[in-house]
Amino acid sequence: MLASLIDLSAGLLLVLALRKPARRLFGAGPAFTLWLWPVLLGALPWLPMLPVSWHVLPPVIAMPAAFAASAPLAPAVSGSVPWMALWLVGAVLALLRLVLAYARLRRRCRPLPPELLAHCRHEHPSLDPRRLRLHPQGPAVLWSWHSLILLPADFASRFGTEQRALVLAHEQTHLTRRDPLWSVLAEVLSALLWFHPLAWLALPRFRLDQELACDERTLRRHAHDAGSYARTLLASTGMDAAPVLIPWLAEPQLKERLMMIRRDRTTTARRLAGYLGAVLFIAGVGLAAQAAPLANEPSAKATQDLQVNTRMQPRYPKASIINKEQGTVVLKVLVHPDGSVKTVDYDPKASTTTSANLIAAASDAAMQWRFHPAMKNGQPIESYALVPVKFSLHELPGTTTKDETEKMAAEMPQIH
Repeated sequence: MLASLIDLSAGLLLVLALRKPARRLFGAGPAFTLWLWPVLLGALPWLPMLPVSWHVLPPVIAMPAAFAASAPLAPAVSGSVPWMALWLVGAVLALLRLVLAYARLRRRCRPLPPELLAHCRHEHPSLDPRRLRLHPQGPAVLWSWHSLILLPADFASRFGTEQRALVLAHEQTHLTRRDPLWSVLAEVLSALLWFHPLAWLALPRFRLDQELACDERTLRRHAHDAGSYARTLLASTGMDAAPVLIPWLAEPQLKERLMMIRRDRTTTARRLAGYLGAVLFIAGVGLAAQAAPLANEPSAKATQDLQVNTRMQPRYPKASIINKEQGTVVLKVLVHPDGSVKTVDYDPKASTTTSANLIAAASDAAMQWRFHPAMKNGQPIESYALVPVKFSLHELPGTTTKDETEKMAAEMPQIH
């Protein structure tokens, strides 16, 4: 979870730094696609990694005789639990706010009057009349299963014929680009990241880049109407941004949108180069993240310091004995160059038990172990080792043969 948050934060910082240069070089459309980067970077830790060969050490045997009366019946409550509870409360409240805002907007939607519907059909024949609704916060687009175009009651009197056609073309472009869906996803992510200042800094800039990309695409189809488009914006009344709603004009966006209309000279080749660059970047980052474990694989393996580790055997939890829990817990141990244990992770794919008590007992013991670190060019290096910890209610210590150890290692050659 922490790795995803760090990667997502790095993605947000990257987009905030590059969005304006990308817009000037490649256009508003490619610049808007940069907002996919934070989401994809945040998802990288959850993607399957390329297989890595880890060094499997001989299994450690834990027996019931090894448990002490003071051993805990269950793993201790993690210090992250209160923070997770706080995040969950905040996320639920933020999502509830989003749902209530959406419900209020939907309640105020009404069918379009016949006269206004006739105007819209005449000025934009390709518009689906089933998507049109009367709403005091129009012109705007509202997400739904079939997203809606909201128009105010005075739409016909507020805008001239040419202006109405441009406004409708703009809103239709939003639907074509699936902007209402992207807007909802951005709102949901902001609600989940309610504690993150970068999320709230990014959201209004996401909305602006979305509008600029929509303007750019609309003007490519109505290039001769650029002047009228700018005058329509100047004659419009700005609205405050509302969750899940994309207004025709949000107050802070006017200056940027007028500047884009005046300066937009992006060629098709540059736009395509921008899209290609955005895709290649995230593809390269993904491949690098997946190949990272391969770069860290040592040429020599770390081995246990048995003189120390034999005194730090896992304690068989009393609760596990009562519940007759047994099986093998496979630990991924990251060994520091000084031989101490840096991190211990549970490998669910290679383990034969999911008992929280057994996993906690094995991990607690492993954190106290010592290793002879791997060597590279005569220097100790950070390295990994897989240590199977076998909890058995029947076997006696020392009964695992060399052949059984080799068989266990052979069954786990590739750990993801």
